[in-house]
Amino acid sequence: MTSAYCQEQYREGNKKPSSSELSKRLTELKKTEKKQWLTEVSSVPLQQSLRDLEQAYSNFFKSCKGQRKGKKVKPPKFKKRKSKQSAKFTDNGFKLYPDSSYIHLAKIGDIKVIWSRELPATPSSVTLIKDSADRYFVGFVVEFNPRQLPKNNNSVGIDLGITDFATLSNGEKVKSPQPLKKQLKRLRKLQRNLSRKQKGSKRREVARKKLAKLHTKISDIRNDFLHKFSTKIIRENQTIVLEDLNVSGMVKNRKLARAISDLGWRSFRAMLEAKSVMYGRDFRVIDRWTPTSQTCSCCGFRGGKKELNVREWICLNCGISHDRDVNAAINILVAGGHSETLNGRGEKVSLSVKKAHLGEASTRQNFSSCPLSLSKG
Repeated sequence: MTSAYCQEQYREGNKKPSSSELSKRLTELKKTEKKQWLTEVSSVPLQQSLRDLEQAYSNFFKSCKGQRKGKKVKPPKFKKRKSKQSAKFTDNGFKLYPDSSYIHLAKIGDIKVIWSRELPATPSSVTLIKDSADRYFVGFVVEFNPRQLPKNNNSVGIDLGITDFATLSNGEKVKSPQPLKKQLKRLRKLQRNLSRKQKGSKRREVARKKLAKLHTKISDIRNDFLHKFSTKIIRENQTIVLEDLNVSGMVKNRKLARAISDLGWRSFRAMLEAKSVMYGRDFRVIDRWTPTSQTCSCCGFRGGKKELNVREWICLNCGISHDRDVNAAINILVAGGHSETLNGRGEKVSLSVKKAHLGEASTRQNFSSCPLSLSKG
């Protein structure tokens, strides 16, 4: 339809169609016999899909011209039918019933939902989501002022690792649930089972759903751990200091790629950064080249590079025995501007500081944690 038309125009070297032109084309398609089923769907999510398509092409062209920061963006492509799907309804496409477990969506009707939390304000839009495991979720975009946490004098440096997910500057070590590692045997079995099924058959669809449910289970376990741990760090500490790790470069190591991906370091950093802004905490990131594992946290003596299998070492200057990860976490905290050593040592490093704006409203999306019941009421 419109996406295919845009790709055709792009291949022919023509100018990208505007949203108004695409909207007119969509109206014309509704009048044809083959695309008459489009009239059975609300126009609200259809128009939103056109806006999303226009934004995707805009990001692509800006990326090609060097006007967009970050990794180069590829041109939009078709979504797979079995992958994650979503439909967004703005304020004129849905209705909430007060003190009820039903919401009304245009041309769909009343849908029963299981609320994970109360809405803090009136939502401006609703997104209906179906994941690859055929689970349904509904997300609301609301605007509200988050309640700031009371300030304290605690600060923590965090050293991320593979054996221990995180080592804190106070000596605490936190293990990761490693959901992928624990489910790897079953995952391989389900993948082999899926590959043996004939494409298009009912048994292949059953096997696909089993595999998709396992993938969502692994993802849910990981996200649950990351959210709970990041919330604990934010609640207990006023200042959080983290090391800037080159995760995209580290996963290119075939021996460590699976373990690093299973831990979710990048997601953990993003959660800490977002929650620190929301709750009024000070989040700092030190330079990745700071020699946190080579420097003694007591006297500041730099003992040189150490192999990964060296987990404990003795400082040649002061004779103090160090746990490698705890020492690194203390040095991360010191590099972040907080002196935790005996002699008050500090370093000049470039910091990325994210501070909360207490008077500003933040916008976030609340998702229900349970599948929707699609029975109409």
